[in-house]
Amino acid sequence: MKKIITLALVLATVFTTVFCATSCSKAYDFDKETELVMATNAAFPPYEYVDGGEYYGIDVEIAKEIAKRLNKTLRIEDIEFDSIIGGIESGKYDMALAGLTVTAERQKSVSFSDSYANGVQIMIVRKDSAYTSIDDFFNYDAEGNPVSLKKTDVKIGVQKTTTGDIYASSDVTGWGFNDLKEDGSTETERVTRYNNGADAVEALKTGKVDVVIIDNEPAKAFVNANPNDIRILETEYTNEDYAIAVNKDSKVLLDKINETLAAMKADGTLDAIIKKYIPAQ
Repeated sequence: MKKIITLALVLATVFTTVFCATSCSKAYDFDKETELVMATNAAFPPYEYVDGGEYYGIDVEIAKEIAKRLNKTLRIEDIEFDSIIGGIESGKYDMALAGLTVTAERQKSVSFSDSYANGVQIMIVRKDSAYTSIDDFFNYDAEGNPVSLKKTDVKIGVQKTTTGDIYASSDVTGWGFNDLKEDGSTETERVTRYNNGADAVEALKTGKVDVVIIDNEPAKAFVNANPNDIRILETEYTNEDYAIAVNKDSKVLLDKINETLAAMKADGTLDAIIKKYIPAQ
């Protein structure tokens, strides 16, 4: 009986190994797959948003063009922003375009394409706020590095797991607003995380937070929709580049995406898409 059980376990192990070798790979099989599944969070205009039940935006049009040039069918999955990296890492989605900034932390989980757009993180405040620039928040040393907060009771709103969240949730030396312990855990929490930018802006309007940190272009859209309630501060918070995330095993797909982006840059398609949604750029 013991030998039979042992043999069964061996066969089960072999079967699992063979099965996973053929079916459990997280890599995108470029030669066999006919569909590209794009993960995004469609609450980030003008990069991705929903209008009349349809997806629009810079990221959406770039993804459609990539799929077209690679002879693939595009399927868009609108999910929570903080589920995107995990979904790409697990192989649930093939690529992510969601105003994603390349960070060292994210690079541990996924691979990134070449940059296709530039994003500026800025600060939105209420119309009657006394804040006028980023300098109203920080005290600096002789080299211009932040060393302390001017107001320790400031309340910051962000969309969770965005780069605005990452920066704001760090300590003051990283241009953040939280007091952190030596082990990196939060001692004093001044940042409130929301599921999307619209919720953060609503919290700002109702006085739950004093500032919202978000990408410049969505910020413009929110301010244009609420001109009597909120405004953008004069100075940038951060300046960053956006890229497409893919699974670390999807090397062929990554190469194809980079080749396509290069071609779109060269023939003017990428610039035309961006200018369609951001005319002043």
